[in-house]
Amino acid sequence: MTAPFEPSHSLVFETIWTPASEGKAPIYTMRLTNRGDAPLADFVLCFSGPARLEANAAIENGRLVRRFSNHSEVAPPKDFVLQPGAVWECSARQLSYPLRHWSDGATSAYVVKSDGSIVVAGTKPTVSTVVENAPRRGTATLGDPASSPVPLSILPWPGSVEAIVPGQTPDGLALAPETQVQRGACQAFADLTQRLFPGEALVREAHQGGRTVRLVERSGDAEAYRIDFSEGEVVVTASGVTGYLYGLITLGQTLRGARRHRQSFVFPAAGTIEDAPRMGFRGCHLDVVRQFYSSGEVEQFLAVMAWNKLNQFHWHLTDDEAWRIEIVAYPELCTRAAWRGHGLPVPPMLGSGPQPTGGYYTQTEVREIVALAGSYGIDVIPEIDIPGHSYALLEALPELRDPGETGEYASVQGVPNNCINPAQPKAVAFIKEVFRELAELFPSKVLHIGADEVPLGAWSGSPMALDMLRQLAGDNAARSHAGLTNTLTNHDGADDIEGATTSILQAAFVREIHELIKSLGCVTGGWQEAAHGGALDKDASYLVGWRDVPICGRLAGEGYDIVVAPGQAYYLDMSQSTDWNEPGAGWAGAPLPRETYEFDPVGGWTAEQLKHFKGIQACIWSESMTDRAVFDRLVFPRLSAIAETAWTPWERKSWDRFAATAGLMPNLYGHWE
Repeated sequence: MTAPFEPSHSLVFETIWTPASEGKAPIYTMRLTNRGDAPLADFVLCFSGPARLEANAAIENGRLVRRFSNHSEVAPPKDFVLQPGAVWECSARQLSYPLRHWSDGATSAYVVKSDGSIVVAGTKPTVSTVVENAPRRGTATLGDPASSPVPLSILPWPGSVEAIVPGQTPDGLALAPETQVQRGACQAFADLTQRLFPGEALVREAHQGGRTVRLVERSGDAEAYRIDFSEGEVVVTASGVTGYLYGLITLGQTLRGARRHRQSFVFPAAGTIEDAPRMGFRGCHLDVVRQFYSSGEVEQFLAVMAWNKLNQFHWHLTDDEAWRIEIVAYPELCTRAAWRGHGLPVPPMLGSGPQPTGGYYTQTEVREIVALAGSYGIDVIPEIDIPGHSYALLEALPELRDPGETGEYASVQGVPNNCINPAQPKAVAFIKEVFRELAELFPSKVLHIGADEVPLGAWSGSPMALDMLRQLAGDNAARSHAGLTNTLTNHDGADDIEGATTSILQAAFVREIHELIKSLGCVTGGWQEAAHGGALDKDASYLVGWRDVPICGRLAGEGYDIVVAPGQAYYLDMSQSTDWNEPGAGWAGAPLPRETYEFDPVGGWTAEQLKHFKGIQACIWSESMTDRAVFDRLVFPRLSAIAETAWTPWERKSWDRFAATAGLMPNLYGHWE
């Protein structure tokens, strides 16, 4: 039960960032103003945002009561009273996550009074003391359509465009399907255009100005298509639903450009487009844990993906901060782990505020989303991130912990004791039931297990884990498949970049879950750390490489199928520049849209490594995206830049063409500069 909210105080919370200079530590200043008409005493200030104080940070003019990852609670000095019109200011110099951009700071705040009542504070964007503060939100337009070097507004650009002759731009497209397959593609296209461009009526009857589009069947690649333009009609040729849909999307893009920018783009009277994707796996990941996105938002995002001809939706459904999918066998996950708030098992984090905030997807909703994605040619890949990143789950089901476990460890994000214990039979049984239910929900038959960022020292205080280690030590086969030389008493000496995830327990756990997933007729996906210990069968799994291209290449050289998603280019939560006023994270860099567009995901790879290259994936992590206009700012147009790299032959890419066309692509919330 959360505490009551009291509206009697008017509070404003501000944070100020002073970067380090001349050997001085940076300063994170917190300022609470009482704009009400009554004094405020004996209270605790709670706030959260991506920035994290150190666990034992010293607070000038206050004291740290609690720090849980990015959620902090600070009290003023003893007997302090915040009078009406007055300001309480305190500061910290010890941060485990320093600020690089305005969105790194606190995005929500509230005060808890001595009687337990809560007063929500208005929270201003964090400002810096060394720059003019003008936070940017909303999608930036890259270029002027008038500067386009080509007369067609198509993105991703097709493989072949020939003999284009400008013609009169129709008012719409009159679709003329003949078969059930063609009708499915036309219905999906009509649904897409209505979702993305309501009111534009891109699909209309011939008697209302629509140019007739006839669909013709041919054999060939399922995603390939051909378009032949003539004065009387347009013919789209393909082998199935997805090919037809992609051809119609290309027509829709061409029509929108010609209608909106008649001086720059044309709708052809004659000519041919022949097209097929460069890569088979063209993906986008979405983190719905740090910020929750409703079913409607997810469906709208799938439409945006389809308009970019992306075909894999990696759905990040669980993490430390929440659990987002209904599991029938464990209803506690929906009632306890899907929500954050003051007094709840998971505290307010990343700007979620004191009130219960969050949500989850029922299995009925999941089936509807999966069906919609399928109509758009998109496979949905669910991720249940284990064994790390499981704090919310373990708070909802504490019986999954080892009851005899002592001590504490913390993740790199500062979340304590967040790993499922491979030696706890109840925990293993739980995970197996989860994946059994998922296998029934997702026809893609790909189940992603995460397996990233297991903290050093996880399970070191667990008697169950120590017993399991002793058993594995006597099992030569187990040690062989673990592929480790670490001793049982000192398995923190791994010299690779991922460190602690090379533990024997991690490998044993991944192996057991992988075997279950195989028995369900599914492929196992994992982040690159899932390769540690050699626990995955390479012919029944794939990895998403997020560090950099050389590490992806090394894993491909070892025989793992790889999806390349390096943080420095394809993580769309990264800011688009080092400018303070741009939102986003900065630990992996600050790629401008052009840098993302021109990034080579397989630069320097050998022919042998390329045999295991599946494709590329954009990753959208949501820590910075409390403000939905920030989502649009970070994701677009870089998502389209990645989509073009995945689709268009490298030699046919053109930044000038892309920049002139990108402004016609849809975003999610309609936020533009």
